[in-house]
Amino acid sequence: MNKIEILAPVGSFESLQAAINAGADAIYFGVEQLNMRTRSSAPIVISDIEKVSKTCHDAGIKAYITLNTVMYEHDMNLLQSILAEVKKHNIDAVIASDFAVMQFCQQMQIPLHISTQANVSNIESVQFFSAFADVVVLARELTLKQVENINKEIIRRQIKGPSGNLIKTEIFVHGALCMAVSGKCYLSLHEQNASANRGACVQNCRRSYKVIDAESNEELLIDNEYIMSPKDLCTIHVLDQIIDAGVSVLKIEGRSKGPEYVHITTQCYKEAVESISTNTYIPEKIAVWQTQLDSVYNRGFWEGYYMGRKLGEWTNTPGSIATEKKVFLGKGTKYYPKINIAEFLIETGSISAGDTIMITGNEIGMHKETLSTLIVDGKETEVANKGQKITFPFGIKVGSNDKLYKVVENVNA
Repeated sequence: MNKIEILAPVGSFESLQAAINAGADAIYFGVEQLNMRTRSSAPIVISDIEKVSKTCHDAGIKAYITLNTVMYEHDMNLLQSILAEVKKHNIDAVIASDFAVMQFCQQMQIPLHISTQANVSNIESVQFFSAFADVVVLARELTLKQVENINKEIIRRQIKGPSGNLIKTEIFVHGALCMAVSGKCYLSLHEQNASANRGACVQNCRRSYKVIDAESNEELLIDNEYIMSPKDLCTIHVLDQIIDAGVSVLKIEGRSKGPEYVHITTQCYKEAVESISTNTYIPEKIAVWQTQLDSVYNRGFWEGYYMGRKLGEWTNTPGSIATEKKVFLGKGTKYYPKINIAEFLIETGSISAGDTIMITGNEIGMHKETLSTLIVDGKETEVANKGQKITFPFGIKVGSNDKLYKVVENVNA
């Protein structure tokens, strides 16, 4: 079995710590406007590159930066500024599909991974890109048989990247899918002048639409599905087949998602890979992982095109059907390090003993537990309401920007 890398999405420092806590082998992130999540993720800026690099390398994992948008002439100065920081702070690789980025990386001797936006679907394309990159993210529309054939040909032809090692392949294993081939959609640009290929997608495809025959004025019934909005990708139940196909990097989509999503998805796929390697990948474990994945953001699941399906499965709701949702309660107000006690101010709503809480923060990532004892003003109580401060044992320092949530069942799922 190849050394398998779990690649987690990061759109904030909360998610970065969550990925580390959950066992990610590497993370990918973007900065400024030259990545495909410029609108939807918390801003990580050029000056943060040093912090991202240090945080990852101190934790013993890799950091990749996405520079995978369409690049215009006016982007070149910003691009070169970003690459200078990438080089200076030893970011492990750049993920890109634009030839200008490839050329700059080659000139600056920065490791490069070919993005899925390049739509690499055959061995000849892999051969071409091997002059620039050591890792190729294959097109999402391939079947596992096609993926396996590409990996076998890499070995047979001994196709090596700039490092002198055999090219590695990477595929998406979990998260949102786009109706467009390798994400190259122009619907958002046409409708609202917001280019998806510049990271500004407004997700027009996720809305409901009526289909009307212009001649007969007859409205077509589409089984109440969102016919441009695919269900999310989930491969936890076929992960052994993906690994058997020779894939080296398992990529999770979701840089716009919260730290709880990053933590749960990363942890599940990490555990699954470890189970496969120890021959303990069994239906009972898969069912547990599936339940955990169901609990965080998703639009319903299918396994994509990997198993040979010709058509997608469409969601029947505009948003998430996660079985759980988080309800904001308040923020951290104090931490008592000698006795490991955290204090939070309830800013809205209420909390009761026995509730499940979630705490998120840059140093915490995501932590979820059942609140067995509720203390207000030094006294044990059953319920705390808005305006009250609660304390409870917590082993990680809490800061003023750390958030407290109550986790509840999503009755609309």
